[in-house]
Amino acid sequence: MSSINGSNIKKVVVACDAGMGSSVLLTSQLANTLQPYGVTVVHAAVGRIPADADLVLCHSVLASRARAARPGTVVVEFEMFLGDPAFARVEQAVKNGEAIGD
Repeated sequence: MSSINGSNIKKVVVACDAGMGSSVLLTSQLANTLQPYGVTVVHAAVGRIPADADLVLCHSVLASRARAARPGTVVVEFEMFLGDPAFARVEQAVKNGEAIGD
């Protein structure tokens, strides 16, 4: 299991597969939520996760692909694009400097 301290998170990548509807909306929402903490949130295809990603958020069905694309990078899985508890966990870790892992 990998983990990262929230105070070290500067770039979050929302990784998706084919469509870009819900994940783009999620990216925008998280960008607004995490911007006050100096965190950039970007969107990328699961096979093209940027090398400078500190944390990857992706739907649970894509998690193994995300981990294969960026070994060693923390991948946080979620089930719902809106209101999933994973998003609050990420914000809390960033805000409070707490560890978050996959």
